[in-house]
Amino acid sequence: MKAGRILVSLALNAALAFPVFADAVVQSKAGHHDAFRQMEEVWPTPTEVRAASGAPGHEYWQQFVQYDIDVRLDDATRRIEGRAAISYENRSPDPLSYLWLQMDQNRFKRHSVSQESRDDPLGKSIPITRMAEITIIEDGDFGYDIKSITDGKGNALPHSVVDTMMRVDLPTPLMPGETAELVVEYGFNIVSAKHVSNRTAYEILENGSPNYFISMWYPRLAAYTDYAGWIVKAFLYGEPALDFADFDVSIEVPENFTVSATGVLQNPDAVLSRAERDRLEDAKTAQKPVFIITPQEAQDRAVKENGDSRIWHYKAENVRDFAFAASPSFIWDAKGFETADGRTVMAQSLYPPEAEPLWSRYSTEAILQTLETYGRMTMDYPYPHATSINAPIRSGMEYPMLAANAPRPEKDGTYSRRTKYGLIGVVIHEVGHNWFPMIVNSDERHWLWMDEGLNSFLDELTIQEWEEDVPSVRSEPRHLARLMTRPNQQPIMTQSDAYINRGITGYAKVAAALTVLRETVMGREAFDFAFREYAQRWWFKRPMPADFFRTMEDASGIDLDWFWRGWFYSTDHVDISLDQVTRATIDTKNPDVEAAWKRDQKAALPRSITAQRNDGMERRTDREPDLLDFYNEHDEFTVAPKDRKGYEKLMADMEPWEKELLNLGSNLYFLDFSNKGGLVMPLILGIDYEDGSYEEQRIPAQIWQRNQSRVTKLIVTDKVIKKIVLDPHLETADADTSNNYWPGKVDDVRIELQRRKTTPNLMQKMSDDDKQD
Repeated sequence: MKAGRILVSLALNAALAFPVFADAVVQSKAGHHDAFRQMEEVWPTPTEVRAASGAPGHEYWQQFVQYDIDVRLDDATRRIEGRAAISYENRSPDPLSYLWLQMDQNRFKRHSVSQESRDDPLGKSIPITRMAEITIIEDGDFGYDIKSITDGKGNALPHSVVDTMMRVDLPTPLMPGETAELVVEYGFNIVSAKHVSNRTAYEILENGSPNYFISMWYPRLAAYTDYAGWIVKAFLYGEPALDFADFDVSIEVPENFTVSATGVLQNPDAVLSRAERDRLEDAKTAQKPVFIITPQEAQDRAVKENGDSRIWHYKAENVRDFAFAASPSFIWDAKGFETADGRTVMAQSLYPPEAEPLWSRYSTEAILQTLETYGRMTMDYPYPHATSINAPIRSGMEYPMLAANAPRPEKDGTYSRRTKYGLIGVVIHEVGHNWFPMIVNSDERHWLWMDEGLNSFLDELTIQEWEEDVPSVRSEPRHLARLMTRPNQQPIMTQSDAYINRGITGYAKVAAALTVLRETVMGREAFDFAFREYAQRWWFKRPMPADFFRTMEDASGIDLDWFWRGWFYSTDHVDISLDQVTRATIDTKNPDVEAAWKRDQKAALPRSITAQRNDGMERRTDREPDLLDFYNEHDEFTVAPKDRKGYEKLMADMEPWEKELLNLGSNLYFLDFSNKGGLVMPLILGIDYEDGSYEEQRIPAQIWQRNQSRVTKLIVTDKVIKKIVLDPHLETADADTSNNYWPGKVDDVRIELQRRKTTPNLMQKMSDDDKQD
């Protein structure tokens, strides 16, 4: 980038003011691929099921399931025993000869696809947790134990287990509009969270009592879809594609256990004390979270003998999954949240003593913030409660109405800044998943980003409303910029299990992309309207990527194909360089004015070193003056009378508006940009003028439409520009900002002086050991 200004004379030619480009409609471009090529050739053809607008079509359909489940949590054997009566309604236009069920616990069987496909590269070390998982699974007996599968009349149904999927063959095809009944009796051993990272696990707390989080615990109907038929991908990591269902679940646990689950508790009188029921009622209108079970009550319950068992009975309507948590040590707090339509949602948290004092202070409050922000950005939360569980998992996981979250303080009750905001952030994120994908039912087995990415974007908006300057990284384009230049990048539009780096590609890049889309490309008003429209169109339905893309364009009125192509379908990154700035002024055609300008330009040039050293030299014309002639009296800038007459004739022939332009007197700045990263973006310019004023110009991405490699932007101003900064707010994820400045910027860095380090030899180490002994 040139640091100085070059002053040139610009000849104004009216005949070329409106050039015609013969190749204006040609889609191929020199340099980079055509970023503005329309996406219709890539997206699925619209149908009666999925409209061209991105909305569900007039013949949209999806399947529906009813589950009636009796399950026993055997604390003595750490085992689940269950009986699931399933009613499957075929609302598709297709006859079905068999049903596919998801058997995700089979991931922990020996030689499962999930276990055998793990990549464990050789290094200097291997995580101890990985070795524990390998040995526990090899020596253990995990995965589903299917005892029987029968139809509604008790007749055995043939079935075949294929890794984490099970096909149940029907005696006759299930026709459209018909319902199939099946009963599955099953069991499985629960893995220990100490050894295996899993969404279903148990831990033993410091007081000796257990803490269970139970998910993926019943044979679940796989999704049958209009776009892929049965979704039968093995469970590697990507979460399931499920249809909506109604649940009637009876959970048998030891008598001293507290249970929290998806759905509405049907028998509170049988499992909750009068005091607990009264506190729940008070919590609906409380100003702060209320303890339903106090820390002391939880401690008393934890040391109580198990005694008999009892049943917690739940019902849930129109949810895509069901999970529950159980422990005798649960502290329980809750507070009501009033939705915009006047309903009360219970925000509540259950956690063992190890979670205190962090959880009682922040978990439920984080839920309340989530209900507020997500409700405004999409739609009101439709379910009766949103619950956060301090579960024996290593991060967080979501289910309808129930979120499992891991962070805890140190054993002495203190906690780091990272732990505090980690808890707030993970509660917001996991509770936020109720909207994506629990309500807007995207298919994560195919497209992880449709729930993790959209949810990461929304959880960042939510945590920004928590407090000023709260740590926020996923949605900040500046934090993503360098990551997009790493090797082995993949497009966001990559199948979920094929991601190399899920966190960057499926979460952070999507959150940053949507932030750029909202703040820089579309503006908040247009983005928010379109995003809400997407959420409300696909409320309790299953969208695909093109449905999201098309809705965002349809509802905003903005063509965003270039954005989807660059951010979602490519591995390009943003690196736009401000290469050169040239200041021009208008050639007035007045020979006297132009001659004076040229003479001044020449005089402003530095004298050569030779000319400087020749100063004082005696020359021949000094000794013989008669050698001087006409050309020594008139330089190359002398104006002849003929030139003046020509100027007078030109002025007589010109229109007034043409004369006005010739005498404009403004500065014309030509800014040359090059696209080094491949991803086209708007040009945001921060301009400082010599008079002390400042302005920003926001140039749309369409400036790159004819050439994605190089463009020039003309700025006409009466002021003199002092400094220009490209992307002054670091809002476009530009990976290299060193080329964003005119004049060039000197970077300030801190250099550490390294002292020479010495390593003790073996004799010294032995001597030190002797001294310690």
